[in-house]
Amino acid sequence: MAGTTFALEGKELLMERALASAGISVVYQDPDLAIVYTENLPPHFQTFSVPGGSDADMFGETHGRNLETLKQAVLESGSPASTEVDISIDGEMRHYEIKVQRIGLGHQEGLLSVITEITEARHREKVLKSLLRELSHRSKNLLAIIQGIATQTARNTLSLDSFLVKFRGRLQSLSNSQDLITDSSWRGAFLFELTQKQFAPYWPDTVGPLPVTGLNVHLTPNAAVHVGLALHELIVNSATFGAISGGAPSITLDCQETVLSDRKAIRVSWLEMLPNGNATHEFIENSFGRIVLERVVPSSVNGKADLRLPPGRIEYHLLIPDSEFEILKRAPQQVGVR
Repeated sequence: MAGTTFALEGKELLMERALASAGISVVYQDPDLAIVYTENLPPHFQTFSVPGGSDADMFGETHGRNLETLKQAVLESGSPASTEVDISIDGEMRHYEIKVQRIGLGHQEGLLSVITEITEARHREKVLKSLLRELSHRSKNLLAIIQGIATQTARNTLSLDSFLVKFRGRLQSLSNSQDLITDSSWRGAFLFELTQKQFAPYWPDTVGPLPVTGLNVHLTPNAAVHVGLALHELIVNSATFGAISGGAPSITLDCQETVLSDRKAIRVSWLEMLPNGNATHEFIENSFGRIVLERVVPSSVNGKADLRLPPGRIEYHLLIPDSEFEILKRAPQQVGVR
């Protein structure tokens, strides 16, 4: 009923429930800093918080001395203060915030300490700081890749228009890979999904699916970015000079298990049959595409690469060690990319 008043006992019960649900503890001490009253203390502190006890009994000698100094200052000045205390409980470090203020009960001044456990908050802060450091590291790596792409593209183009076309394409390739990595909460990307992303702007809708066979391995973020760059160079060359440009592309991409320097590895193999035996391509000596395929990508994934350009076809084999991928499904798979 509106306007109903609570008896004192009811108010006390409500306050006790509120303190318990909020995880807040209270301690009242007399001017000599002896404990007079406590409420809702965690089990660890209840044993040591007997009437007449001290902060040293509850928090240990070191914390006790620091709290005594702080509380004496609050008693003298009347200004509230706060501090934090870290205590090992059952082998786990717990963190507590203690807010102290001077209060008067009747004719006597005393101290009220409000204790709140902040262990989870400190854990979240630690995780957030770790994520921010990781984000900063990844951002710097990404900027370095972009700077390298810009520099090498400029070195291998003769006009601004040509530079812009190639640079934008390579940035889009990088963006496509990053989309998959971000969607996975920075865990990486599956090879088949990465291939689909890279092929989508270039593969003709009229020629059917692209056969991507073998193992759909899960690549680390680093491997996903660099394999994406390698695929982009192969695809753009094919769309400009090779099988895709001929209208009836004959391309396969296959991933199989192998060994690299006595370590488990995968071999990602590209085989492209050129139309009419045409051997034209962009992969001349020291071209950006060739540098990416033969140097940048294998070096970045601690692997090896082999680019072969015999008449009538283009072959590219990239060996990636197991530090850069996981095999989540061993059954051979095949995906159609349209």
